[in-house]
Amino acid sequence: KMAAYEKRRAAAAPVPAGSSGPPEPGRAAPGGGGLAEGSAAEFLLRAGVTAMVREALLKVLEARPAEPVSFLAEYFERLVLAEAVAEPPGPPQRLARALWYVCLAHPSHRTAFDSNAGAAYEVLGCSGRRRAAGVDGRLYSELLRRICQRGAAPAEAAAELLRRVRCRDHEAVPFDVFRYGVLTCCVLLEFAAKADALFAVLGAGDSADTRLCQAVLRALEDALGAGHGSRPGRYLEAGSRLGPDRLALAMDQALQERKLSSSMSREEFLRKATALFIAKVKPVE
Repeated sequence: KMAAYEKRRAAAAPVPAGSSGPPEPGRAAPGGGGLAEGSAAEFLLRAGVTAMVREALLKVLEARPAEPVSFLAEYFERLVLAEAVAEPPGPPQRLARALWYVCLAHPSHRTAFDSNAGAAYEVLGCSGRRRAAGVDGRLYSELLRRICQRGAAPAEAAAELLRRVRCRDHEAVPFDVFRYGVLTCCVLLEFAAKADALFAVLGAGDSADTRLCQAVLRALEDALGAGHGSRPGRYLEAGSRLGPDRLALAMDQALQERKLSSSMSREEFLRKATALFIAKVKPVE
């Protein structure tokens, strides 16, 4: 307490004669190395720090990452690297940055996901100062391939999905097609993860009773709907229709069948489950 009192007393002490006193607003303090004008808030505003931090915090709220501090560190690191390069980076760097953008937000966060997809589209379309912005089919297809590699979706499902949503290398990809392809690949990864979680409930290890697996696959197919959906996000709606009660009923009915049953492997179950999703994906025309 005494130390705090002495500090306040020193701060309130009159300025000795001959001293110029504290610097006036708008002037630099003597020996301060050109201290910024005005208050600290004004300095942050003029330097662009306020807007930069606000945008970073908005990104955190949109993406809601599991580790916000690591997210912010990577965000500012990429921001510094982008500003340090005078010319647009080459395709590998642009693909890495676009991939980072599209993986920031979960597909269910529609506003955030669309915003990040738009940022990725702009990054891939930045091919030079003298060329019009746009994304060609080659970069678009490579981005989709990299997205599919991030999850545990079966290779056959990923390859079939890419065949449905890819464009020719020389084609200019509109943003709506770009967004559709990116969203579909992200949903495939989420769908495969949910299917893997379902299999973990059915059995122990890498095999489960075939009757149970088939019953769950039928329930999953019914939840996805009979028609071909144009929105890959319908998987998110299907989750609400595939509740625990419905799964329990389907599994109970399967176990009541007095038949000898073989086992189904985890890989086979995931292939069949993801094939149900791929069948609902509308091909890009």
